[in-house]
Amino acid sequence: MSLQFPTRLRRSSAMGLLVVVALVLSGCSAETDTQLKRLAMPEAATLEAPAVHTLWIWAWVAAMATGVFVWGLILFASIRYRRRSETEIPVQTRYNLPIEVMYTIAPVIMVLVFFVFTLRAQADVLKDDDNADNVVTVVGQQWSWSFNYNLGYDEKTEAYEPREGEDVVYDVGTAAEPPTLWLVKDRSVQFNLASPDVIHSFWVPAFLFKMDVIPGRHNSFSVTPTREGTFQGRCAELCGVRHTRMLFYVKVVDQQEYDDHLASLAERGNTGPALGGSEVNTVSGLETESNGGE
Repeated sequence: MSLQFPTRLRRSSAMGLLVVVALVLSGCSAETDTQLKRLAMPEAATLEAPAVHTLWIWAWVAAMATGVFVWGLILFASIRYRRRSETEIPVQTRYNLPIEVMYTIAPVIMVLVFFVFTLRAQADVLKDDDNADNVVTVVGQQWSWSFNYNLGYDEKTEAYEPREGEDVVYDVGTAAEPPTLWLVKDRSVQFNLASPDVIHSFWVPAFLFKMDVIPGRHNSFSVTPTREGTFQGRCAELCGVRHTRMLFYVKVVDQQEYDDHLASLAERGNTGPALGGSEVNTVSGLETESNGGE
């Protein structure tokens, strides 16, 4: 007995599926439609983010194309070579050289193509701008963040030093009171990442980028914010009991508001490199030539 569905049933099922899909799509809000177009990626907030978004989109396109091709082959084989009677024995094929060559070479080509495009995107987002308009040294510690403005990194001396002609001020927070990182729209910023304890990960979803913060290792990258607003950030590396509380905010403003904020930090006494958390003067952490890490 062959397994066949009546033509009318197949057509009815297809029409029912199309109706359900149409109803689901028609019920989507404008925001949902936008998210679907971005394939669930956050709206880009930096000049470098589109490189990651493009890679994300084309990765999905390649995956879906591969899926459709494979599903099509499965469906074709299921229908074309289905058993038509209980006594029928299909032809036994030991091997098919063209097919074996195809499914060996095709994945290799796909991996190589992905590799090339990944390298291109990586070059765009990992570049360092030594002449960036601003520089911020980010310190991740259990379990919060410190943001040191105008604190750069000298690769020759391997030390964190104030930017020439600039005073270092900082924002700090706790697990209970997340800090806010201030940036300037359309002004490039170089981030230096440091940790006094364990591995953390500096992640701002709207930047479409994250980087590990590793003790004893200098990691850095540069971005240029392209729109004002407040964005969420968090640690993306399991770092301890309160890992989920390692939250922060990123506030992108104009130059005047940024300057006013840094001036207010200086007035409050938040000067000099911050070593970590709210207990900046008592918690050991980032070593600098100015404070010796105490």
